[in-house]
Amino acid sequence: MRHYTRREFVRCGLAGATALAWSAPLLGAASPNDTINLGFISCGGRGGELMGAFSKLAGVRVAGLCDPDAERLDNARKKFPEAKAWADLRGLLDDKSIDAVVIASSNHWHCLAAIWAMQAGKDVYVEKPLSHSQWEGQQTVAAAAKYGKICQVGMQQRSDPMQAEIKRFLHEERSLGEILSARVNRYGVRASIGKRSTPLPIPASLDYNLWLGPAQDVPIYRENLQYDWHWVWNTGSGEMGNWGVHVLDDLRNNVFLDRVTLPKRIFGGGGRVVWNDAGETPNVHFVYFDTGSIPVVIGLTNLTAAADSKRGPQPPGPSSGYIAYCEGGRLEGQRGRAAAFDRDGKMIKEFKGSGGMGQHQQNFLDALRRRDETILNSGVLVGHHSTGWCNLANIAFQAGGAYTAAEAKRIADGSGRWDALLTEMDQLLRAHSIAINSPAIKLSPVLEFDAAVEKFVGPHADEANRYLKREYRQGFVVPENLA
Repeated sequence: MRHYTRREFVRCGLAGATALAWSAPLLGAASPNDTINLGFISCGGRGGELMGAFSKLAGVRVAGLCDPDAERLDNARKKFPEAKAWADLRGLLDDKSIDAVVIASSNHWHCLAAIWAMQAGKDVYVEKPLSHSQWEGQQTVAAAAKYGKICQVGMQQRSDPMQAEIKRFLHEERSLGEILSARVNRYGVRASIGKRSTPLPIPASLDYNLWLGPAQDVPIYRENLQYDWHWVWNTGSGEMGNWGVHVLDDLRNNVFLDRVTLPKRIFGGGGRVVWNDAGETPNVHFVYFDTGSIPVVIGLTNLTAAADSKRGPQPPGPSSGYIAYCEGGRLEGQRGRAAAFDRDGKMIKEFKGSGGMGQHQQNFLDALRRRDETILNSGVLVGHHSTGWCNLANIAFQAGGAYTAAEAKRIADGSGRWDALLTEMDQLLRAHSIAINSPAIKLSPVLEFDAAVEKFVGPHADEANRYLKREYRQGFVVPENLA
């Protein structure tokens, strides 16, 4: 059973959701005594972006750099020559001059690195998704409470002032009336990651043991070690954990005001089709979430609209965003902008935002200086819950069996969103000469989830619960009993 602080629960309410949408810099130009020394764990693409964002803010010093790849570490040192450097993050964590860490590693490292950092007395900014498995996310929440550390999750849209405007429009002004159902989309074209006949050679510049960390040491048959780790379960969470976490977090924030932590039932399917590559995560994924109130579906694909096309399919609403279907119309939201439409489809209001970069990092620094976790816009509990929707969607895929039309119709929520999504996915697959009921497409049973204990219950629970916690390598085990 989890134990959270009162302040963590307060953050999930309507008042907190509105009031914490954005906090302006508290200190302006910070004095030398206010300088926060940041250590960066991973110096890849996202790590470099975060170094750039943080280094532009007052009172910040990029003081530490860490990456098991010597080439990436050297490139970062050229930009920040005064920073100390380590291959092993434990060296950075042992350095008392580092106040806080920014974690931009592969997904499988996020929780262990964050927990180790908090145990070492550091505050943490950790990239999304918070966790690679649901259980380790629980341990990270518990660690933040136990050690009294600030922990922000990198869901930067939370710090876009636009979000507060949307929540006011939907929930306080009730400009579109009651929200009846919701849809989430992530339609972004990607390509095959290839399939080698022999294992990928590990670069001489890389300490592979440190790169693997908690993950299993298994042969890699894709063409690239970096980034494409997203598409295998050992290290990544697929598109659902890559972009899906952003759009589902927007849904939780703006439609549910964080009142729905995790769904009650999950039902979904998909497959990895067309490419015949070394990837394991689905490039077509469709899921229904029973929240106990507003029904939600998410459609996700990395395929083109057809075999002879270079463009992606066009879903209803934004390709990466969400739609709140209401009594009086709908609201379509995405990163940096949104629009409301009446029942006739006429636009009645536009929202323009920043996307949250810079503001989100400032929000983290403000919380550090005030030692006040409640002002975080995406604290560890919020990040855990939003990541949880993605983890559960992935479990539905992993625990799935054969797709049949009869089973797919088991959900009838009255909104028609699930049936419409199935029709769209069927059409997309047919455009690639694949039948939705082919062996390449899986469909889960209806999985019941108890959000209070974060475990599956009822029929099929044993199979689904297998995926809540991974097996860790010796020396890189996420600690238990942190609550």
